[in-house]
Amino acid sequence: MILTPTLKIKLVCPIPNKPFSETLDVFGDTRAACAALARKDKTLARALDAISEPHIRRRPGGFEALFRIIVEQQVSVPSAQAIWARCQAGMECHSPASALCLGEDELRKFGLSTPKARYVIALAEAWSGGAIDERALSQMSDEDAAKALQQIKGIGPWTAAIYLLFCEGRVDIWPRGDVALLGAYNAARLRGPRPDMKQFDARAEKWAPYRGVAAHILWTYYAHIRGRTPI
Repeated sequence: MILTPTLKIKLVCPIPNKPFSETLDVFGDTRAACAALARKDKTLARALDAISEPHIRRRPGGFEALFRIIVEQQVSVPSAQAIWARCQAGMECHSPASALCLGEDELRKFGLSTPKARYVIALAEAWSGGAIDERALSQMSDEDAAKALQQIKGIGPWTAAIYLLFCEGRVDIWPRGDVALLGAYNAARLRGPRPDMKQFDARAEKWAPYRGVAAHILWTYYAHIRGRTPI
């Protein structure tokens, strides 16, 4: 994982095409965002007290990043890590041509399900054909960038959100339906009924314009309560 605290990321407003004038170095100092979130939600404040600060996940963008996120869809962290390690050992994960050369059958041998193998092939075809322009993607609003990514088979709202959070450092993206985030939030909640996924995603709307930072807080807290090092 590459950590570069000097990169400045534009804070994107939840209303498309109306950016905030301020900037947030999400890969560096998130103290102001964390303080704002702690004031908004006592459960987030409790999670922050336990972890001190969020571990901000960062990955280089591109084909390999989306490939890896597809591998991580709906599986545990250890399972995803094992499958990804086999992919790295058996092919050039940064290369769409490598995936196309192997084909679905060989990709399945690394542990990918049949649908995921098809998604990787669809991604490789789209990438090779120029369907994704990384530079243009980085200039789009959150909503437009997510829509552009979701034009590719196998990339849904969660996958698009993870890419925009980890690879572009977007600050106000929320990965709806993330089980780990819900588990972390409910673990930090001391009193009152625990929200289900639908209620939780609705509650996250109140954490704008720092919903992405809230996600990093809860992922870090999830690792903390499970005795793991954040990845």
